[in-house]
Amino acid sequence: MSGKRRLGVGLIGTGFMGKAHALGFTIAARVFDLPFELDLVSVADVTEESAEAARARLGFRKATADWRDLLTDPDIDIIDITTPNLLHKEMALAAIAHGKHVYCEKPLAPTVADCAEMVAAAEKAGVVTQVGFNYLKNPLIFLARDIIESGEIGEIRSFRGIHAEDFMADAGIPWAWRLDPRSGGGALADIGSHIIACMRHLVGPIRSVLAETVVHIAERPVSRGAAEMRPVEVDDIARAFVRFESGASGSFEANWIATGRKMQHDFEIYGSKGSIVFTQERLNEIRVYYAGDDVRSRGFRTIWAGPEHPPYGAFCVAPGHQIGFNDLKAIEVNEFLEAIASGGRPSTDFREGYEVQKVLSATYHSARTNEWVEIG
Repeated sequence: MSGKRRLGVGLIGTGFMGKAHALGFTIAARVFDLPFELDLVSVADVTEESAEAARARLGFRKATADWRDLLTDPDIDIIDITTPNLLHKEMALAAIAHGKHVYCEKPLAPTVADCAEMVAAAEKAGVVTQVGFNYLKNPLIFLARDIIESGEIGEIRSFRGIHAEDFMADAGIPWAWRLDPRSGGGALADIGSHIIACMRHLVGPIRSVLAETVVHIAERPVSRGAAEMRPVEVDDIARAFVRFESGASGSFEANWIATGRKMQHDFEIYGSKGSIVFTQERLNEIRVYYAGDDVRSRGFRTIWAGPEHPPYGAFCVAPGHQIGFNDLKAIEVNEFLEAIASGGRPSTDFREGYEVQKVLSATYHSARTNEWVEIG
């Protein structure tokens, strides 16, 4: 036995993101010197059959079709929520009421008021929270932030970002929970929350936005191949200009019908002394330009991830061999567990999820009014 205190995990939801979270816990336990001995206790899904299949596949000890069973299980210390957005608030508040730490996928909740209630409950209870903004956990994003904060590229003047995928590009994809307006929005809320979190992480708080949202696929079949159609009330594309509190300006786009794009979470940051360019589709590379370089050889230099960019070295001792999406989840898990051990707060806790939701809400408001809208 390691002598470390055991920490039990209960997972709600076993789809793509549920699997990613489970793998994050499993990988983290193998590559980091975690402050706890992890115990994958129980998994909850909509049916006993699906829950049991996930239990066997993902390495949990128990399975249930009722997520509330996890709240009263004395072996569980962390409730991990990977369900549709509309369910996050109820589940998180119930977990907090039972004294559990909470790890929740983004966006935190459909409305600013919901997020504020979740933040207040967590902070009053003294539990540690984490929101799944895993793209920020890339070692090269840590490097980008270090470069910016050190002043290497000078005063930041502008940011241009996009999060684009094509998983909704086919008009035959049926209406589902992502298209439910009660969930808080469409592409902007679902994937735009990632690029908003990125802007805040690298450039700082956003002061105001001027936005538009577009619905290109106005209706979808109620099921695959069905003749009956259901109207779509949420955005396929959102675009916005932004002004940062620092004085920098910029723009971003969220687009889930970007045909051919599988994972375009990209940004360009321009400073008075240099710039940084990144694309998630090549997540082990970042490009940096320094205006002070010799004019004869001045240009963007490509930096490949390696052990000199923590915590890459925990995964691989050789540079350029690359880490992947599930490894970013493992880094996120490690940060969460370190915060639980220290009584601190992760960089992407519920309060950060609340701040991102404020930007989302202001962006939607701006798209409705066609005016600049102040954040919060």
